[in-house]
Amino acid sequence: MSARTPGHSPEPQPRRYLSDEGIGWIAAHGGAGTTTLARLLGGTDLGCRWPDAALAEPATVMLVGRTNAEGIRALSRALNALREGRHPPGMRLTGLVLLADAPGRLPMALSRRIRVLRSVAPVHRVPWVPEWRLGRQARTTPKAVLRLAAAAGLRSDTRGRPS
Repeated sequence: MSARTPGHSPEPQPRRYLSDEGIGWIAAHGGAGTTTLARLLGGTDLGCRWPDAALAEPATVMLVGRTNAEGIRALSRALNALREGRHPPGMRLTGLVLLADAPGRLPMALSRRIRVLRSVAPVHRVPWVPEWRLGRQARTTPKAVLRLAAAAGLRSDTRGRPS
């Protein structure tokens, strides 16, 4: 019906633009750590999808993946989708977040692949925190998480809470 009925509000129009507020965490693969980051730092856990303007989700996003081979491959695929323009208009990638998949140093082959990713976007590495795996609060928040919070424009008063 195109005519307006007196006393009735027009139907709301769908939102066409992503929000300029906040940050969204996009998982490059399942188990990437977006829920952990959203709980620790705030922001919107978008799961494995792009932000949706109809839901007023953030235009500013970070792609999240684990430091294992599959996680790094998934981040590469997501970056390729961005390069090809397969993302919502107005979306802004501010960096990649790599959450450690295990304690200790990375094998050289994975470190090399991360250097390639770093040539495309800023990379933020989050170390292995055993307390998070056990659902416990860490005694101190890793400095890398505080730096990530600053890069994401979020408050860094986190206490190392688990996901």
